[in-house]
Amino acid sequence: MPGLLDLLTESWQSGEALAERLGVSRAAVSKEARRLRAEGYPVEVSRRGYRILPGTPLPRLFHPRGRLGRPYRDLGRVGSTQDVLRAWAEEGAPEGALVLAEVQERGRGRRGRPWESRPGGSLTFSLLLRPGLPLSALGLLPLLAGLALREAVGVGGLKWPNDLLAPDGGKLAGVLLEARAEGEEVSYALLGVGVNVAWAPEGAAFLQAYAPLSRREVLEGFLLKLEALLPLLETPEALLERYRQASLTLGRKVRVHTGKGVVEGLAEDVLPDGSLLVGGVRVGAGEVELLPLL
Repeated sequence: MPGLLDLLTESWQSGEALAERLGVSRAAVSKEARRLRAEGYPVEVSRRGYRILPGTPLPRLFHPRGRLGRPYRDLGRVGSTQDVLRAWAEEGAPEGALVLAEVQERGRGRRGRPWESRPGGSLTFSLLLRPGLPLSALGLLPLLAGLALREAVGVGGLKWPNDLLAPDGGKLAGVLLEARAEGEEVSYALLGVGVNVAWAPEGAAFLQAYAPLSRREVLEGFLLKLEALLPLLETPEALLERYRQASLTLGRKVRVHTGKGVVEGLAEDVLPDGSLLVGGVRVGAGEVELLPLL
């Protein structure tokens, strides 16, 4: 039998009508709505009745236009979408499998930093890729993901490797890449994406301040753009040239915090393996700080 979440739409429905369809009392509908909200689902309640927040990517409202985003698991509250998707990948999930959550209790960004999100205001999901890449080319995948996100939303620019920054410099989105290797080849890659769509934590920025996009539109646009860009992994220079055009890092003085210390200097180029050239020093991983323009 369908549950309340299966019946909610983006239009208001009365508690009486929903109760009749479910064969329960209005009090039971109200109780179930409270439970769904506690699970993180953005169920809106007013005198007009009940609805799901417009733009929510529920499975029956989300229609990926390509092969990425299928199959799809839409969850309310989880520890981490990366952990859920990793277990699914180990069970044999196909490329394109997607896990989305409204609330992540252990959401994380690069370098293990926590990622804050809010139900209905943030878009947090993980996507499975099986790119068949050699390990030496894995560093290109974060650049590709950041580029796909930038081109999908049409706002801001990229801080190496894949943070999407707003025109005012606030962080709009980030991508976490985790991968499993077999020998010298990537067995699978997990792209964990977090986008501040209608809300942002203090010091960050949110997308709807610059573009009238819903969470569902951002998700569908990203998946379609990423699928279109994936062939560029076979022609790295074409990918890098496109990435350079979207970069806010190149040509700037930066400070990069790496596992081996701090590198400071002019961000000169992105190298064929995806690493950043800073003052003649190759940086393969680290947190970039854009220093003030003189």
